[in-house]
Parts: sequence; C-alpha cells; structure tokens
Amino acid sequence: TWKGLFGKTETLDGVGSVMVDEAYLKKAIVNPSEEIVSGFPDLMPVPDMAPDEIDAIIAYITTLK
Repeated sequence: TWKGLFGKTETLDGVGSVMVDEAYLKKAIVNPSEEIVSGFPDLMPVPDMAPDEIDAIIAYITTLK
C-alpha cells in the first residue's frame, strides 16, 4: 500500500536505506529497477507517463497518511 509510505525509511537491496520523499518516488517511478525495496521482487515496468502524470501520482502519495 502507499498509505503511510511518504516520509518512511525503506531498506533497499544492497544499497542501504532511503527516506521516501519526492525525489526518491520520482526515481522509483521513472527507473523502478535502480533501487529495489528489500523483500520485493524487481517486477515493475518502466511507465510510459508524462512528467505531469508522475508528479500527480507523487502528490497523491504524499497525502496518504
């Protein structure tokens, strides 16, 4: 779920951990195979989305408490 994701610290495979902020979300959406959250498989496709659509998804995620 995306609920409570924004502002959370996630552990990444082989990289350490990351704070889920706008920059991380954008990188994770645009290049989902670059950093994989531990415990999840690398299955996400690269989306065919306009930058404003990506920004809208990120804005939505930030509102989910």
